[in-house]
This record gives sequence, structure tokens and C-alpha cells, in this order.
Amino acid sequence: MKQLNANFIISAEKLSQCPDFQLPEFPLLGRSNVGKSSFINALCNNKKIAKTSNTPGKTRLINFFNFSDKFTIADLPGYGYAKVSKEAQAKWQKYLEEYLLNRKQIKSLIQFIDARHEIQKNDFQMREWVENYNLPIFTVVTKIDYVPKGKVSKVLADVKKSFSGEVLPFSSADRRYCEDTIAYLLDLCQ
Repeated sequence: MKQLNANFIISAEKLSQCPDFQLPEFPLLGRSNVGKSSFINALCNNKKIAKTSNTPGKTRLINFFNFSDKFTIADLPGYGYAKVSKEAQAKWQKYLEEYLLNRKQIKSLIQFIDARHEIQKNDFQMREWVENYNLPIFTVVTKIDYVPKGKVSKVLADVKKSFSGEVLPFSSADRRYCEDTIAYLLDLCQ
């Protein structure tokens, strides 16, 4: 199985603190606890690279990870539920918008959807915002291992109907789709 090594680079609150790398960058967008950190850990087959938590809203900064000097992944704070003040949420939103709209290294955004649930209102709002600015994006459907095998095609078809662009299934539990996902990311880097 194709595997990339990964290492944590730095955490940044805002664009001016982001690392000055020239590698293609993939920011991860998704609700809290959708599996963004688990995605990072599964891609490099190391459960300790990105911190995972059962408590929503733990990621508060943009966390950068270098994958074998091929690309970087930026783990962003989850949208939706988080036990923080309205002021803190407004500050995050301002900093994240600045990052997403002005970071030159971004190759494509990756939006995460939980296979176990219908697409949520805030998922649609995020996608609308991204498309409003004409930013490149594709979708990763996480926790696909929770879906009965006979229903996987329907779940993926439903997401494809709602969101344009590529839709990839993903399971961090059994790493079943890691190789395809890595190949897709490397193709985008060309």
C-alpha cells in the first residue's frame, strides 16, 4: 500500500502565522468530529500525528502537516458545535476566511461529510460560501465503514447529487480507501 510519512509543522491562528512552504496545500473543512484528524492519521498510518477527540471543537487553530514533502494538509477548526463564545467564533471565522481566500499554496479545499448522517445545513452553507468565491473543492465522505456495504453506493450518490466535484469514500478505521485518496491528492499536485 502506498503510504506517505507525515509530520506536524506548526499551528497558526491566522494567515500571517502560516508556514512559508511552497508545497501544494489542502485545507480540511468539516463539522466538529467529522473525522478530519482521523483522516490525517489514516493517510500516514500513524494514530498520533493529529490529535483526535470525542469532544467537539477541540481544534482551535490551523494545524499544518507535511506529507513526505509532496503536499501539506491544513486541519481547520470544525464548524458547527463548539463550546466557545460568539466573539471567539467570529474571530475564527474572520481568520479562516482570510486564510482560505488569500493563501496562495491552496490547491484544493476538502470538505468532509459524515456518511452516517444526512448532509447538514451548515455543510450546505459552507459549500455555498466556497462556491461563491469559486474556490476549488472536492468531498470526502468519512466513516464509510459504519454504512452497511449494500448502502455505500446510495450514500455516495446522495452526496454527489448535492455537491459538485469529486466525491471520495473514506474510512480511517480500516484505511480501505487510503491508497486511492493519496493517489488523488498526488494527481492534484501535478
